[in-house]
Amino acid sequence: MKRIGFTLVGIVALAGAVGYMSLARARADGASAPILGTLPAGYRDWRLISVAHEEGKQNDIRAILGNDIAIKAYREGKLPFPDGAIIARLAWQYVSSEENNRAFGQPQSFIAGEPTNVQFMVKDSTKYASTGGWGFAQFNDGKPVDAAGLTGCFACHVPVKARDFVFNRYSP
Repeated sequence: MKRIGFTLVGIVALAGAVGYMSLARARADGASAPILGTLPAGYRDWRLISVAHEEGKQNDIRAILGNDIAIKAYREGKLPFPDGAIIARLAWQYVSSEENNRAFGQPQSFIAGEPTNVQFMVKDSTKYASTGGWGFAQFNDGKPVDAAGLTGCFACHVPVKARDFVFNRYSP
């Protein structure tokens, strides 16, 4: 009877270990898990790096924020960015402000409309070596986009390789 009990415990332990290893492997290469499972706590309080307006298909306005590590690197002009740097991009629809336009007497004012998404770049030169040391994450309505939805991120950043794959410059 004891043998059966030990055998069952062994089988359950082995199955658990195999299951854990398969999940760990999937997470390590980012194939089935986003790099950030939740929005980083306090990211809205990070310091402003810059703002941007994208026309065309996206037609949005963006605030680019950085954690303390990213801000320090920007201020010191340090490239590549050190591991632990995180850059956030908050985007909103770019809309005309009828109220402001009435006050100015002409159409000239644009403001943030509905939020579109939040994106992050996380620097870890070992973990994300195949993508220039950066991992990418996006949240729509507070929910992470799966890794398959992020496959084009790195390719888009390749043209700014000389700036460690980061588009925005620091605007003190």
